Amino acid sequence: MTAQSKIRVVVAKPGLDGHDRGAKIIARALRDAGMEVIYTGLHQTPEQIVETVIQEDADAVGLSILSGAHLTLVPRIVELLREQGVDDVLVTAGGTIPAEDVPVLKEAGVAEVFGPGTPTQAIIDFIVEGVGARERA
Repeated sequence: MTAQSKIRVVVAKPGLDGHDRGAKIIARALRDAGMEVIYTGLHQTPEQIVETVIQEDADAVGLSILSGAHLTLVPRIVELLREQGVDDVLVTAGGTIPAEDVPVLKEAGVAEVFGPGTPTQAIIDFIVEGVGARERA
């Protein structure tokens, strides 16, 4: 990433979860922070999300999930990214994810999990730092 290029973030809603207010709030906050945001909309399959990440040459992907299927869908997305040789994308998740599931998601390859009430600036800072660290690596 050059100094002039924007961080590209895909914000996605995997599975059958039909509530996207939080995802839209995060998408707008990231955009307002100067990032280029691609919002996939509702009801995306893991395969669709991975295809979007690849097509958009994203630096990061934020997965918003409220349905309770996070232990199935999120690891599958990480697995598909790896299968496609995409190992330089920062993967984050957010939503109603129980604290006891966070270590499982991190072990699967998720960089961070943001729960309800997380300040948007904390998410912005994490993505900026995480993408920057990957660029330097």
